[in-house]
Amino acid sequence: MTALEFDKEIASLRPTLRGFTHRFTRDREESLDLVQDTILKALTYRNKFREDTNLKGWLFTIMRNTYINNYRKSKRERTSTDNTKELYHLNVEDMHTFNRPEGSVEFKEVWRNVNDVKDELLIPFKMHTTGYKYHEIAEHLNLPIGTVKNRIFHARKEIQKKLIGYQ
Repeated sequence: MTALEFDKEIASLRPTLRGFTHRFTRDREESLDLVQDTILKALTYRNKFREDTNLKGWLFTIMRNTYINNYRKSKRERTSTDNTKELYHLNVEDMHTFNRPEGSVEFKEVWRNVNDVKDELLIPFKMHTTGYKYHEIAEHLNLPIGTVKNRIFHARKEIQKKLIGYQ
């Protein structure tokens, strides 16, 4: 098959490919992107196509693999991994964002309530929320690790009581 015949055959299969995308996605834009990616890969790797192979099946395989790879990539991008020994961070996507919190009255009110917590609870709590590990806080404050965990727990509880109206 010549390059021109190959291109014509792929172009004629475009509507079939578009219909096949409904197995993967119902979103129109994502569907069109998937078809475009499939055709681009087919044209790029034309030399990998063998004459005795079903072109439509070959394109469907490219499309399926492209969809799976894109799905896995997007899943990896949404997930953060915790490589710490103590596994302090959850392996979930952060769904919370603030749009210019410095201008938000609610944000300021939350931090005013946080700062009203007793210093013996607040210092370990703020250290923990800024990324320090329990053992680092314990070393810095010269406290047992259990005391540090307890103070952070009680700081959270106290803050939660003060913020009941914000839920």
